[in-house]
Amino acid sequence: MSSPTVSPSPSAEELLRRVRALTDSELAHLDTDSLLVELLDRVRETLGVDTAAVLRLSEQAGELIATAARGLEDEVRQDARIPLGQGFAGRIAAERQPLVIEDVDHAAVVNPVLLDKGIRSLLGVPLITDGDLVGVLHVGTLTHRSFTMEEVDLLQMVGDRVALALRARDTLNDRVAGRALQRSLVPDRLPQLPGLDLASRYVPAEDHGVGGDWYDLFGVPSGHICIVVGDVVGRGLRAAVVMGRLRSTVRAYALDVVDPALLLDRVDRKLQHFEPRQMATALVAVIDPALDRLRISLAGHPAPVLARPGEPAAFLDLPVDPPLGAGPRRERHATTVDLPPEALLCFYTDGLVERRNVPLDERLEVLRAAVSAESPGKVCARVMGRLVGPDPTSDDIAVLALRRQSVDEEAVLDLTVPAVATSLRSIRVAVRRWLASAGAGPADVADLLTAIGEASSNAVEHAYGPTQGTITVRLERDPDGVVVATVRDTGRWREPRGANRGRGIRLMEQTSDQVDIAPGPTGTEVVIRRWLGGPSPDEAGSARP
Repeated sequence: MSSPTVSPSPSAEELLRRVRALTDSELAHLDTDSLLVELLDRVRETLGVDTAAVLRLSEQAGELIATAARGLEDEVRQDARIPLGQGFAGRIAAERQPLVIEDVDHAAVVNPVLLDKGIRSLLGVPLITDGDLVGVLHVGTLTHRSFTMEEVDLLQMVGDRVALALRARDTLNDRVAGRALQRSLVPDRLPQLPGLDLASRYVPAEDHGVGGDWYDLFGVPSGHICIVVGDVVGRGLRAAVVMGRLRSTVRAYALDVVDPALLLDRVDRKLQHFEPRQMATALVAVIDPALDRLRISLAGHPAPVLARPGEPAAFLDLPVDPPLGAGPRRERHATTVDLPPEALLCFYTDGLVERRNVPLDERLEVLRAAVSAESPGKVCARVMGRLVGPDPTSDDIAVLALRRQSVDEEAVLDLTVPAVATSLRSIRVAVRRWLASAGAGPADVADLLTAIGEASSNAVEHAYGPTQGTITVRLERDPDGVVVATVRDTGRWREPRGANRGRGIRLMEQTSDQVDIAPGPTGTEVVIRRWLGGPSPDEAGSARP
């Protein structure tokens, strides 16, 4: 290795002109890969070198990764990676200083592509912007070359412009990708959950990059409803990616775990193992199938607001456990909260209440006063109006309002779902929840689930064939205590196919007091009647034919 020598460079003026052109409008339309290729072509031509390459820094891997190359395309195709501090490029990155090697040998270079290419001399500079290392830019020749100090300075000027361009492109690309990821992971439409009214708002930060706020609401096979609100610490595409992973993790664990504290503990364990430098706050609330209570656990997240009918709203008094990823893992807590009819819960992320130069207590009081036991849509509109208003948002904001319907509103279940097999679980969960609110006993629930399930399955299998349609399930209770379940489709009935078919009607008759089936050219209607308090399933088997 040697220090660069000082000698005049005939290409200095031309390279300076081309360096300035890096911000010209002619390059503005190029994507990052095309920009780098154009840049490397200009550098290679002007400096009279045979190769030019950009290696980007991967902070997580602690490596430089070949990103673009001219004359060294194999370096990119083979995904060449150089550990920091090792070899030519690794030393430049570690020391953050230009480096010249006039006579390349195996001791100085660890990338076999450079050696196989037969490169004799190398010049490289670090790519630094705002004090952060972005990567390394290097050029090489197939014959011996003594790079001058002026050429070193000129290549460093190019490197500075490249670093700025890459950071700008990265920021834009991250923002576009992050926004797309946010839109794909935050529900476009809240699910239809019988017995609950729902509304939400989601506002990304303005001109502050992509964040990691999210909310989710879904049912699980047990009939419970899971609510998740979270905020990944940090900004940018990385935060959005972690947010997506956490959302998927919560959904996966929620299929088997209904205790929110245990659920968050498992998510925390997974995050600390696979994403050891990431942290997030989160709230998980799990509502019982009967909708009369829920259990909540907080991982560094602000407590929701509860408004009961006829009472002022109040923040729930809940223990706040450490955020996810904060480590070391400790016991997490869950609190049971009653949810009477017409009560409303308001969940949110801290972007709603935190403002610079405004005490947090003041903002929380404004939020509390804006929440009441009424329509979730009205509550969300009032909350956003009072706490956001016309001001630009400096942080992502997520708000989710949930209200349990009154007894009168729950008196009728009206559910319309696609006529596909996957809808049968949704029907079963909704029917079970409605029957619980209607005071049905275990025997009534078991029989009606069977009868309605058979009617719905028949509609899926026989009503539409290859065409798509819907199933409507309506449940109501008449003054005599009889549950009337109506299952409708708008297709044309098809005869059962195969042997041992057609038993569904007999099963419906065995698990109800009356079944009426009315097929027609515009669809089929099945009406099932069951008097609550009827015989148990065992008694039904002996009392009915």
